[in-house]
Amino acid sequence: MKTLIVEDDFTSRLYLQEILKKYGSTNVALNGKEAVDAVRAAVEAGEPYNLITLDIMMPEMDGQAALNEIRRVEEAGGITSIYGAKVIMTTALDDSKNILASFKGQCDVYLTKPVDKARLLGELRKLKLIE
Repeated sequence: MKTLIVEDDFTSRLYLQEILKKYGSTNVALNGKEAVDAVRAAVEAGEPYNLITLDIMMPEMDGQAALNEIRRVEEAGGITSIYGAKVIMTTALDDSKNILASFKGQCDVYLTKPVDKARLLGELRKLKLIE
């Protein structure tokens, strides 16, 4: 599994990397703009991400805007929504506006922080990314 962790908080990044590294390669982006650039490069190389964990509150480009742009990049690269990266929003925001916007942007899972390891792994199993 090829994973992109998009998180501006150092501790949260390390925590997610520690959990996910045993399932494959992990790359990191510190904001939404870096995430879109990373996804674009991966799609252009023919090696798209399988999983993206995406925070909402970040500098330069927030997670909602990044999610919408990531889906546009995938579509432009010939990747339809059902074959695109699985996106798990990982955020401190637990309000209906952000939850609805995330699913409208085609996220697959919405987890509030602090992210629970067992719940994250359970969601990855449901998405058939791990066994």
